[in-house]
Amino acid sequence: MTEVVLERLVLVSPYIGQAKWASAALKEQIGLGLSAPGRAISNRRARVIWAGQRSWLVAAEVKLEGLAAVTDQSDAWASLRIEGAGVEDVLARLVPIDLRASTFKGGHTARTMLAHMNVAITRVGAQAFEVMAMRSMAGTLVHDLQAAAAQVTARG
Repeated sequence: MTEVVLERLVLVSPYIGQAKWASAALKEQIGLGLSAPGRAISNRRARVIWAGQRSWLVAAEVKLEGLAAVTDQSDAWASLRIEGAGVEDVLARLVPIDLRASTFKGGHTARTMLAHMNVAITRVGAQAFEVMAMRSMAGTLVHDLQAAAAQVTARG
């Protein structure tokens, strides 16, 4: 596990009828538009993560006046990358959705539960996931993942 530092993170919620224009404005500003539901996209400058109905987390500074509500989330979320052989087995102990590569492919993202916490989880590689939780739950997130990893390792 490694910490993912998100310098700037905002929640973007386009106003009714403005999603197309908000997406175009984002594309102009950061090179990415709004991702499809259940997907995350990124480039060297930014990330766009679907966060629920009409909501996206955007890891970049953006200006969308008149097109979307933009709420600073920079201090609200903790993010980590968990990767390696057996990572799907570790997460299967804690997450109630199917994260196998045949179902949850690269760039897929979901809002779900991990143990008793609400999280956003994204597949970022063949054996790698990024998990985001509320910052106040960061210690619990790490503890629960370490405990599940120890159980998978002990299983041999």
